[in-house]
Amino acid sequence: MVLPILIIFLFGTIDVGRLMWDWNRAEKATQMGVRYAVATDIVPSALASYSFSISGSVLQGEPVPETAFPGIICDAPTGTPACNCVTGGMCDNAYLATVNTSAFNNIVNRINRFKPDVAAENVVVEYGYSGLGFAGDPNGPDVAPLVTIRLQNLDFQPLLTQIFGATVSLPDFSAALTLEDGQGTYSN
Repeated sequence: MVLPILIIFLFGTIDVGRLMWDWNRAEKATQMGVRYAVATDIVPSALASYSFSISGSVLQGEPVPETAFPGIICDAPTGTPACNCVTGGMCDNAYLATVNTSAFNNIVNRINRFKPDVAAENVVVEYGYSGLGFAGDPNGPDVAPLVTIRLQNLDFQPLLTQIFGATVSLPDFSAALTLEDGQGTYSN
């Protein structure tokens, strides 16, 4: 009579350990994804060469205001990445129009090295306003956005519920760093 309860307790203990392991992998994958994103090519690739002094009417050498760059969100809900202005913001289509699919997929691949069950649909790359950057910067992008990688809609399947096919929804995981150079294909 006690054996079924002990087996459930044993599997429950194993499941808690597996959940913490999976949780830790998701956090580390997010951290490694954002590190890769800030040191390699920008997903909205036209942002790298966009001049806020020429196209955005910001005086040369002035900080880029939040009204000129409120932020960009890039995701791939259908598997193909797309970038859009943050809700309520007004972005110039000149830096939204070109999406570097390869850069987005490279971020997903980097995340997959730490958590292989993450698909492109689970990854969101945000380029948020940070107040850093100057209009007309000749050495790279005019803005140095706060890059946030968010993993969403991840599930965990405990051993005890595999018979029924039930899963546990994990919370969103995110990590953020300031963009470094936004160029290249290698991150240490």
